[in-house]
Amino acid sequence: MNELALLFLLGIRGDGDMVTEVMLNDVHIKVTGYQEEVMKSKKTGNELHKISFDFKVRSGEEYHKITTLLYEKTFDVKVPENNLEFRGTINHYSTSITNLYKENAVGDFKLELIEVDREKL
Repeated sequence: MNELALLFLLGIRGDGDMVTEVMLNDVHIKVTGYQEEVMKSKKTGNELHKISFDFKVRSGEEYHKITTLLYEKTFDVKVPENNLEFRGTINHYSTSITNLYKENAVGDFKLELIEVDREKL
């Protein structure tokens, strides 16, 4: 794998900065870890984007907003720093805490999204 491909996979922008924000249905999420890759669909042969990222969520209103959003399962995904946009669905999701209704609690969330495959025309 060449250096540029490796940097792309790790989510490092061309100017050396890390990706810090992902948008799901226009909801801005500050990310602490980010990986991006392109994979081939076994069904259609299409190239599909896959991104994984970590983010923190505070208890209360922020927790409610994020969990309500994640129940939608499929999103308009934007990574502004990489000029990347696609329709994506949750492939993997985990959190360090299942009840963030406790005051001042912070949970670590991990999310992996895969681009929705479109049939070839």
